[in-house]
Amino acid sequence: MPALFLASASPRRRELLTQIGVPFSLLAVSIDETPDPAESPDVYVQRLAREKALAGLALVDDASAYVLGADTTVVLDQRILGKPIDKQDALATLQALSGREHQVLTAVALAGQADCVVRLVSSRVRFRPVRPEEAEAYWTSGEPRDKAGSYAIQGWGAVFVSALEGSYSGVVGLPLCETAQLLDAYGLEYWTKSST
Repeated sequence: MPALFLASASPRRRELLTQIGVPFSLLAVSIDETPDPAESPDVYVQRLAREKALAGLALVDDASAYVLGADTTVVLDQRILGKPIDKQDALATLQALSGREHQVLTAVALAGQADCVVRLVSSRVRFRPVRPEEAEAYWTSGEPRDKAGSYAIQGWGAVFVSALEGSYSGVVGLPLCETAQLLDAYGLEYWTKSST
């Protein structure tokens, strides 16, 4: 069976792949994640997933190997809400999301020597109203610091989520249904007993 590599530093993506029993090895890749001013959020997130997978593939010395890359972004009013740059940015983001619905886009890319296939998953998340003191306390917890949209649905940020339409695992960072379909199409296993 071909080897699979995950080109991601995200512990959440590692946990999700492990959850469905995918054997994989990790790769550290670095790409420029600056959005192009003319790029729509869906094009942006697919480009980053593809670039991560291809950057990982360039590091692998195995012609039969595949590399999985993924990217997740939070979108409000067609504006990409990335990881917060500081406390004020995080609090402003949480206030913008408060009482509103936003979109979470996650793209997953699988690259091999022959091609690179990308799937895009869109989910809708609704926040209940968030009080300023809650946003302050949440920032103090440390959780929002490295999260797109300044929250983690799989963590304490779940208390703000009143509704979700779409892929829960996609909002966390890796849509498992679509990822398993991609792996299956290329003869890569999941539901195995051991993974790294």
